[in-house]
Amino acid sequence: MGPDFGVLGPVTAWDADGDAIDLKGPRHRSVLARLIVARGRLVPVSRLVDDLWTDPPADAVGAVRTFVAALRRALEPDRPPRTPARLLVTEGPGYALRTAPDTVDAWRFEQAVADAATLSAEEAGVRLDEALGGWRGPAYAEFDEQPWARTESRRLVELRLYAVELRAEALLDLGHADRVAADLRAHAAEHPWRENAWRLLALALYRTGRQADALDVLRTARALLAADLGIDPGPDLRALETDILRQSGRLDRTPDHPAGRVWEQVAAAYDRAVAPDARARLESTAGLLRDLALTGGSGLPAAREHRVAAVAAAEELGDAELTARVIGTYDVPAIWTRLDDPEQAARVVAAAERTLKALPPEGHEAAKARLLATVALESRGTPLARGPQAARQAEDIARRLDDPALLAFTLNASFMQCFDRTGLAPRRDAIGAELIALAARHGLSTYEILGHLVRLQARSALGDFTTADQHATAADALAARHERPLVGVFTGWFAALRKDATGQASPAEAEAAYRAAATLLDGSGMPGLARGLPPLALLCLRLRHALPLRFDPHTDWGPYAPWAHPLLLLDQGHRTAALDALRATPEPPRDLLQEALWCLTARAALALGDGRTMARAHTALTPAANELAGAGSGLLTLGPVSTYLNDLETALR
Repeated sequence: MGPDFGVLGPVTAWDADGDAIDLKGPRHRSVLARLIVARGRLVPVSRLVDDLWTDPPADAVGAVRTFVAALRRALEPDRPPRTPARLLVTEGPGYALRTAPDTVDAWRFEQAVADAATLSAEEAGVRLDEALGGWRGPAYAEFDEQPWARTESRRLVELRLYAVELRAEALLDLGHADRVAADLRAHAAEHPWRENAWRLLALALYRTGRQADALDVLRTARALLAADLGIDPGPDLRALETDILRQSGRLDRTPDHPAGRVWEQVAAAYDRAVAPDARARLESTAGLLRDLALTGGSGLPAAREHRVAAVAAAEELGDAELTARVIGTYDVPAIWTRLDDPEQAARVVAAAERTLKALPPEGHEAAKARLLATVALESRGTPLARGPQAARQAEDIARRLDDPALLAFTLNASFMQCFDRTGLAPRRDAIGAELIALAARHGLSTYEILGHLVRLQARSALGDFTTADQHATAADALAARHERPLVGVFTGWFAALRKDATGQASPAEAEAAYRAAATLLDGSGMPGLARGLPPLALLCLRLRHALPLRFDPHTDWGPYAPWAHPLLLLDQGHRTAALDALRATPEPPRDLLQEALWCLTARAALALGDGRTMARAHTALTPAANELAGAGSGLLTLGPVSTYLNDLETALR
């Protein structure tokens, strides 16, 4: 068997054992990519020279021949000397790559999409899931802006977008409207010109009983199409809006699912076989709640509420080991540093601490590590000094026990307690990298997703959006494969941040992207993330571009009000009130937005000439001098921290 070639991401090749082939340098990969684009047709050496160099060296033809010879050795290592190449062949004045259609991932992807249109909904969904899971990044990643690759790369991107929507059609036909609604929010927000994406998203929301949300999506689509393209929605979107307002019966579809029947039968069998007061039922419930939380939407708050009840029930039985298992089973990965329900979290922490004391001093090390990790996770973003210590102890135990799943859980806890000062993105990046490697080796998909999101945040903080892009793509692919809808909330927001931070969009376009991303928070079940975030993102954007703030006086700033109010008062000309508000501003919580909140404080202090607050802000921000303020959240940014430090140093002289 010959090698396989990959262009749906960085250009690469794999041998028959699936191991990556060393393709040497970027010029070698460029030659290979150029020949793959040609699809078996001859590419003259003169064309390769023009495509490889803007200003070709004197020996460019010889260099191309050297690259080709090296590629031949790499791709056909067992070919006897002086025998003709079978793959990278010489023809007339140039070269061609002669390989089977099923050996190039892009060609397999095209065939899968074409086949899906002729298959049943169930078969099409499976085929498209597999096909979309093969994307490792942008097509022809390192060459996608080269003239010879640009057209092919963009064609493949369009085909991928079509495949995402075709899969959504199949899922809707199968009755999986909840999944479609979760999957398409980020897709529609990132590609607002795709009317079919908005149509499918609105239809999915309607079928989940969310008529108001469906109409809101259509209004958002109308506004974005007008703002970005200057056009009105097409006939399909207009017809759907009319049908929703009339609650037309043709919008409903409730097929009978074999999976649903299996679920009901198994649940009934479980109810018959297991006594209601059995300890096994309590442990099973804890596992079910973990799975429920991962579904997002209404499942997440329901899981949190019932989790507290399950822990209380376990404690009532007086069995510390059972309680430890019930608490520790809920190992739901967490990426956001602000709690959704602090009161519920405090109750879980208290129960975990009681259970730690009740367990025998010897043994039960894994249970103790899970309890300690729970304490660290559920006390994130709070001033509880116990959190960092609990995270360290949990991770130490997990490493000693060499338990991959336990280590992943405790690394999540360490991540959540990695905010004792600003400027710690490199440390969090290392945690994310370890999570990805560990989870990939041991099939821990939820923690592999978490690792990619952690690295997305950390690389954004460091201004490395190319790498952050790769982690967003990987997270989305895993989320689609394993049905983790909440991932799209974070990657959707990242898409808006990237447009803003890299200057790919005007301020108006960036604001529209943030507003579209805000729709992803609807029904996400994550109030700790959602409350106050949309106006905070717009505040940061408008401040960076020196735009009028212009916020509705009834805007809900949530937990960010203390840092926003001094600047809002200044914008309205109320300097005395702004100074009073600034001096009442607390230190930011130690979480993913602490650099951004310190920069807001610094900005207000500079405008008001408050030297004492300027000095505090300078001290706090100095460790983050090489980061983008707020970008470590993966959600928003105030620009380089160094800019604020320079302004503070100038003012404090």
